[in-house]
Amino acid sequence: MSELVTYQLEDGIATLTLNNGKVNAISPDVIAAFNDALDLAVQDRAVVILTGQPGILSGGYDLKVMTSGPQASIALVTAGSTLSRRLLSHPFPVIVACPGHAVAKGAFLLLSADYRIGVEGPFRIGLNEVQIGMTMHHAGIELARDRLRRSAFHRSVINAEMFDPASAVDAGFLDKVVPVEQLHETALAAAQQLKTINMNAHKKTKLKVRKALLDLLDDAIIRDQEHPV
Repeated sequence: MSELVTYQLEDGIATLTLNNGKVNAISPDVIAAFNDALDLAVQDRAVVILTGQPGILSGGYDLKVMTSGPQASIALVTAGSTLSRRLLSHPFPVIVACPGHAVAKGAFLLLSADYRIGVEGPFRIGLNEVQIGMTMHHAGIELARDRLRRSAFHRSVINAEMFDPASAVDAGFLDKVVPVEQLHETALAAAQQLKTINMNAHKKTKLKVRKALLDLLDDAIIRDQEHPV
């Protein structure tokens, strides 16, 4: 496995830990490592816990790649949107244990999971694309539209409003917030509970529930490639 995303399997639970520098930037290599780890998790029929480093899940796409040229940025956004689609349709439950900040693509990882746990503290969670001069891509808009509360969707996507962990629960980025020292045990407890459900029913129900969103994402990913901004 890649050192960028480590893979640990224990008792039917696969923990994928992102480790790419102080902001855990999402690069093409990181996305490739995520896909390799998810392949392993499917083989192992494991519930997935996705996490980062103390204080941060991810600060978003690797800006060195995003500013290196239009083709590189389009390719990275396409790969990232495709990863979100894969997480949303993963055949086994996906939990995100968010240890702090989750910004831009980091926040989209939260929106791509089945259950999201954050930690108390002065952390920022949200979509800052407009704040840093990026027009939001179609796939990001559709994912946010589906997973965020209506009251928070426009504020998040159009105004680039950032949320603290407690308000991120109300907005729809997180499902639960715990003290930082309880994050690991809370994620494991959630994974153990999810291990008890029928995985075939989980997979089929997930695909039914998310069919409209997955179809929208398929179309949006193509539009983002054809008409990048």
